[in-house]
Amino acid sequence: MNQPPAGGPPPGAPKGPPPAQKPASMARYKRELRRAIAKNHKEPEVDFLNITAMLDMMTIILVFLLKSMSQSSASLPQSGDLTMPKSVLTTEASQEGVAVLISRSSIIVDDNIVAQVPADATHGVEGKYKRTGPTDLYIVPLANALQSWRERDRQVRLATGKDPSSSEAIVIADANTPYRLLTEVLFTLGQSEFAKFHLMVLQGASAPK
Repeated sequence: MNQPPAGGPPPGAPKGPPPAQKPASMARYKRELRRAIAKNHKEPEVDFLNITAMLDMMTIILVFLLKSMSQSSASLPQSGDLTMPKSVLTTEASQEGVAVLISRSSIIVDDNIVAQVPADATHGVEGKYKRTGPTDLYIVPLANALQSWRERDRQVRLATGKDPSSSEAIVIADANTPYRLLTEVLFTLGQSEFAKFHLMVLQGASAPK
């Protein structure tokens, strides 16, 4: 017959409570907490809209619109206030540049009247439009109107690979425009960084040989 081990509980005796576990130390608790956080941590998903292609499209549209604004149509209505001179040249007129109209009553840029032309324009526009008085050649309101157009044209030239240092202008003047008035307009254009001018005329009959 088997004998119970010495000092042990007799057979059939009820078992006592399990030995108490040692409480986890604070360092171990923090280590397990960090491990659990790292295990459950997920990298945040970055949700964004790729607008690179959209920006390229908008740039192309912007260049197209600026280029369209820099071009002026050669189809211009004539009236008793504006009669264009005729030319015997057969080359095609330039379509690039800001259109500056000099009629018998006003100077117009982009369909906006910038200065009135007096009935007797042999001395140019009135002194109130000049920078320093009647003898000056610089027409201040004309220069102000050209400045914004010049800045737009500069951006177009930079975008299209052209020389941005100067712009072009198409001067549409009445056939009877006084020389002084035309000189004032051309001088103001030059001072506003317009280095090339196109004087628009109507194509007439060929000159006799």
